[in-house]
Amino acid sequence: MFKAIVIDKEGDSQVVGYHEIGDAQLPEGDVLVDVAYSTLNYKDGLAITGSAPIVRQYPLTPGVDFSGVVAESAHPDFKAGDRVVLNGWGVGEKHSGGLAERARVKGDWLVHLPEGLSLREAMVIGTAGYTAMLCVLALEKHGITPDAGEVVVTGAAGGVGSVALALLSAKGYEIAAVTGRDGEADYLKTLGATSIVPREELEGKVRPLAKERWAGGIDVVGSTILANVLAATKYNGCVAACGLAAGMDLPSSVAPFILRGVTLAGIDSVMCPKPERMAAWARLATDLDLSKLQNMAVEIAFDEVLEAAPKLLAGQVRGRVVIPINPSL
Repeated sequence: MFKAIVIDKEGDSQVVGYHEIGDAQLPEGDVLVDVAYSTLNYKDGLAITGSAPIVRQYPLTPGVDFSGVVAESAHPDFKAGDRVVLNGWGVGEKHSGGLAERARVKGDWLVHLPEGLSLREAMVIGTAGYTAMLCVLALEKHGITPDAGEVVVTGAAGGVGSVALALLSAKGYEIAAVTGRDGEADYLKTLGATSIVPREELEGKVRPLAKERWAGGIDVVGSTILANVLAATKYNGCVAACGLAAGMDLPSSVAPFILRGVTLAGIDSVMCPKPERMAAWARLATDLDLSKLQNMAVEIAFDEVLEAAPKLLAGQVRGRVVIPINPSL
């Protein structure tokens, strides 16, 4: 038996709590993993609090990512003792995830943890950091180099934003960090921000085009802020969009796209093909200044997850929330 957070239904109401379960209660899969670390992501917060219909089937253990050690494997690419990481693939939504001491998943969903990264560091990076790397790769693919000009990162004090700042800074980019949190300027500058943009500057009425400010951007917010970022993106710029914290709408126009040749690159980290995942994790192992991870990470006990979930949704948590589950692995 082992400990897990379980979300279930009682009538029309969602209930969530800590339970002792066994391997027989885990979903189907060809690899059984002893979970070393997991995280608390925005999507996990929504699932645990029931604030959005994230959970697709009940009962289910949340946790969209985890790192750990293979206990048993019937998959040809993995054997007992391998260090692995998982992000997405519907885990924590329709397949029980990482907020448990064990997880059973499909081996096709796993990535071997690159040399040079510890199991804890993998979860300080987590889905948020892996998504940030996919965004950086999209900007590079579009030719947005450091000499192209300043790059903007919205939601900069959050998980994706924090890692994006560190990654871009390591490559020599000038970065405008957008945040609505007073007092975070020093933190953002330690991660590599060269300027701070108050969020309210991008919350006003959207014009079809604004003064050109940024060569590119990484947006985790969506809605009006993304629209204003697009309007202020330079000719032939690119904005990688990976989040919708402010909403799914986009009150923009075609003007940035047909008058300035701006590209809006959609980033999906959940169903991203495995070769791209492996490339992203390989780059994270080489490009990320691991010393900056300590400034990003807030570690909480497994028993504190349910209490922390609403705080995360309220924007009261900085950076990455790491949860040691079996840290001795």
